[in-house]
Amino acid sequence: MKYYLVALFNKDSYSHVERIQRDMCRKYKLYRHMPVLHITLEIIDNPDIDKLTKIVSKFLKPYKEFKVNINGAICFDPPYKSVNLKIEDKGYIIRLSRQLNELLRLHKFKVRENIENWDLHISLANTNYAVREWSSKEYVAACQTAKKENIHKMITVNRIALWKPVNNKKEMLIKNFQLREY
Repeated sequence: MKYYLVALFNKDSYSHVERIQRDMCRKYKLYRHMPVLHITLEIIDNPDIDKLTKIVSKFLKPYKEFKVNINGAICFDPPYKSVNLKIEDKGYIIRLSRQLNELLRLHKFKVRENIENWDLHISLANTNYAVREWSSKEYVAACQTAKKENIHKMITVNRIALWKPVNNKKEMLIKNFQLREY
């Protein structure tokens, strides 16, 4: 099973992005329960959870909350049909993602091979866990709308979490790694 290390936002940042997600998902009637907004930092195949949580916990101990910049929209074409907010590829978040990848690879975890090809993003809507698949026409319209809105916003990441891929908030969370306040 794949597990995910994700960056999560403080309450103010989350509510701002959630409004954008809610509007889009209501318009296209995609979800009964909207997925949790996050930035995927790393994907790990079949890890030893205890070993992983110890390594990540120790690594993140000195890290403080940090800001990331949303820089417009990015869309991933079929089969994903995913509309996302693009995270600017610079600063703390990029360094954190690279260092986590290198650290976990050194400890023999199965992680992504080439993280240079990974666009950091916040997924607003896609086919995962949707109650219905949106048509190609709806997907293109949603993508164009998101790009036209040209969203630029600084948001605050206040914790990293380890998730398993289920659409149940209670079962999904394996471990929260709270970042220090600044």
